Parts: sequence; C-alpha cells; structure tokens
Amino acid sequence: MISFYGNNCTYHTLSVAVFSTIITLYTNFTSIEEDKKKLILTLGGTKKDILWKVVIPCNIPQIISIMKVNIGLSLVGVIIGEFLAAKAGLGYLIIYGSQVFKLDYVIMSIVILCILATFLYQLLSYFEKKYK
Repeated sequence: MISFYGNNCTYHTLSVAVFSTIITLYTNFTSIEEDKKKLILTLGGTKKDILWKVVIPCNIPQIISIMKVNIGLSLVGVIIGEFLAAKAGLGYLIIYGSQVFKLDYVIMSIVILCILATFLYQLLSYFEKKYK
C-alpha cells in the first residue's frame, strides 16, 4: 500500500501541493467584495465573522476545485517519494517490478493508483454536488 511513514514521501507530497494551494486560496480570499465586508462590520461583526460568514462560504467551490487538483498532485508526490527512498509502497513496487521484469507488479500498482484517485475524485464530486 501507499506508505506515508518512515521516509520523505510526506514532504514530497506537501511540497507539490501546498504552495500552489496557498497562493490560490490567498488570491480567492482577497478577491471578496469590499461591500460584503463593510456590511458585516457595519452590523457589528468582527473579522472572524467576515471569515466564517462571507469569505469561506464564497470560496467553497474554489476549495473543492483545489482539492480535486491536489488529489493527483499528492499521489504523484507520494509515488515520487517512494521511488526515491521507500522500502514499501506502490512506488517502491513499481520500481522493484521494473527492475526484476515483473510487468504485472507495475501494471497492478498503476491500476491501484488509478482506482484510488478515481475514488477520491468521485468523493469530492459528491460533496461538490451536495454543496451546489
């Protein structure tokens, strides 16, 4: 299975996904209309109220979209980390299978990754439809 422990796979995953996510979310959070913010402040709200009542609800579709993109990026980051440093996991199995000419190990690892990515993507699509 995918191993998130004992090696640098987590760091590869974070480095691939986090930076683009932070920049995109920052851009989306700062693009909220000033009138909405002023309305909350005029009615006695705080910055916390602006965040929870305006900014986050307006950005849920963008957050789900970012999560869909990050599914693929995170899986790629984990597999690359396992290519480099793991002694277990699907990335290790792909490298091992290619070295000992076991094409079935390689193909099955890729199929498992595709099934996992599809399941996670469908799960997010379900939440996206439920939100709309």
